[in-house]
Amino acid sequence: MNFANSIEAFERAKKSIPGGVNSPVRAFSSVGGTPPFIARGEGAYLIDIDGNKFIDYIQSWGPLILGHSNERVINKLKDAVYRGFSYGAPTVAETELAEKIKYLFPHVELLRFVSSGTEAVMSAIRVARGYTNKNDIIKFEGNYHGHSDSLLVKAGSGATTFGSPSSAGVPESFTKHTYLAKYNNIQSVKNAFESSQTNSGGIACVIIEPIAGNMGLVPAELEFLQELRTLCDKNSAVLIFDEVMSGFRADLRGAFGLTNIKADLITFGKVIGGGMPVGAFGGRADIMQKLSPLGNVYQAGTLSGNPLAMAVGNETLDILLENQNIYKILNSRAETLMNGFKKSADKNRIPLQIDVRGSMFGFFFNSQKVKNFDDALKSDTVRFAKFYRAMLELGIYLAPSQFEAGFISVSIDENIIQETIAKADEVMANL
Repeated sequence: MNFANSIEAFERAKKSIPGGVNSPVRAFSSVGGTPPFIARGEGAYLIDIDGNKFIDYIQSWGPLILGHSNERVINKLKDAVYRGFSYGAPTVAETELAEKIKYLFPHVELLRFVSSGTEAVMSAIRVARGYTNKNDIIKFEGNYHGHSDSLLVKAGSGATTFGSPSSAGVPESFTKHTYLAKYNNIQSVKNAFESSQTNSGGIACVIIEPIAGNMGLVPAELEFLQELRTLCDKNSAVLIFDEVMSGFRADLRGAFGLTNIKADLITFGKVIGGGMPVGAFGGRADIMQKLSPLGNVYQAGTLSGNPLAMAVGNETLDILLENQNIYKILNSRAETLMNGFKKSADKNRIPLQIDVRGSMFGFFFNSQKVKNFDDALKSDTVRFAKFYRAMLELGIYLAPSQFEAGFISVSIDENIIQETIAKADEVMANL
């Protein structure tokens, strides 16, 4: 493939945008080469400014479950555009979308829209702290909840220590109330609860990706989530499920549909905006009523509930509600894709771990099953980079990092899946 125009565009972008990109993973730092600059999306495909056509397994990092440029969604967006871009005032569309989410998540009694997943998580933690009158939180290594200061943490010196900042510009005092636990390791959570109780009066909330997608696809084990629910109840802590990525992706009802575990608060994003900037957080009424104007926890946003995002979100969820068999179809296609990768890897004696949840998939060049971030870090990232670049040259657009999940859209049919498997088989033979 020829990437001359993208190379030129990348160099131009670097002169005005840090690193030439507006989100770090787009820079292809972990896989090498120049990122294709995209001109348009059509169904299952992305077309770049050099005219290269790629099968898109990123789908804007999840929201495009219906594929690019779905006709029904576009028509609904057009109608909304002609009525105005933003009002900064309430609309019926906000209530309609909230009602759809509540219907699918019955334990979500009240819901508030924001403009991003980061904002949703930041707000959910704030209201959890306001509700419990406690400061400390627990998060898990390898889980990503956006770039707010208190969540950009790395492990401290011991299993029960506070996290320390993992980004410059974040004062240590901002993360001193954040404890890090190990994913799928309940003892590490118990240790954090005990340490917090001793040091500062207890944990306000535990936040987790019940189906992690930011260290690769790593689902939490059912028993682990059940024990987490019990621990939070025992310690009067709020359990927050971050489903910005997995909500309406792994299942129509997210992790709740697969585990039947009711979190106290849930954060949403991605699919509920159908590709438009949107996020939401919601849950138990007694917690959510702490928010202004009902309570004393302040949160606001001019673009929250933006009418364009609400129009696209409503139409996307309407289509999914009308066609709930979509999830079985997408799960089957994701399993076919991953089993194809695994068969090819085995044939070529390449260690590969695979997993699927609904329309989400993941694979690791790793000799052991990946259950947490430590396991994920043992993956062969050099081999992944080689695989990635070779697949890109063959027109397959995967997430440019070993530590990101992939996504199937409705537009990716069985023929496209088989084409991808054939190309993966070709690449695996040369790894």
